[in-house]
Amino acid sequence: MKRRYVTAGQLEGKDIKAARLSLGMTQQEFADLVNVSKKTVERWESGASPVTGPVDLVIKLLGIYPDVVERVTVPEKAYPLRLWYCEGNDVCAIIDVDDVKRLIKVYNFNYDYTKLPFGRNDKPAYEDYEEFLESRCFPRTRDKIKIELDRLGLPFYDPMMIIRKTEGRLTDDEFRIIVE
Repeated sequence: MKRRYVTAGQLEGKDIKAARLSLGMTQQEFADLVNVSKKTVERWESGASPVTGPVDLVIKLLGIYPDVVERVTVPEKAYPLRLWYCEGNDVCAIIDVDDVKRLIKVYNFNYDYTKLPFGRNDKPAYEDYEEFLESRCFPRTRDKIKIELDRLGLPFYDPMMIIRKTEGRLTDDEFRIIVE
């Protein structure tokens, strides 16, 4: 048999349990990681039937890249405000902000810099953050801006207030900003 990939093709319950335990995870934590229910993980681990499907590749990748779990874990909040920059449902970056001290910390979750809020700049200044927010809003110079602000129920132009109302969605892309 000629194999195209080095994945097992199917796993036994003991293989999944061993991988989960090597990560130091509970069944619920592992279920959350691979986006299935805890009941599914229980069934996999206790079942007599081989397990097939995407979990086979996930287990293989976890063996090759043991730090991947850390790299996809949502970090503790560094500052009071948290923004999730997403393309559709895919989280591209998390931005923590302290507006009072004018501090920003960005956590990038994508290797394609065109999908990151600050491109290749992984240590943006507060001014970069302000520029980014404004780039996700309609321009301040828009004709009849008062009509647009009234439509949003806003008294004046403020990028954060606009983003809270619009999620920073633009007509020409799938990106959005979720304010936590």
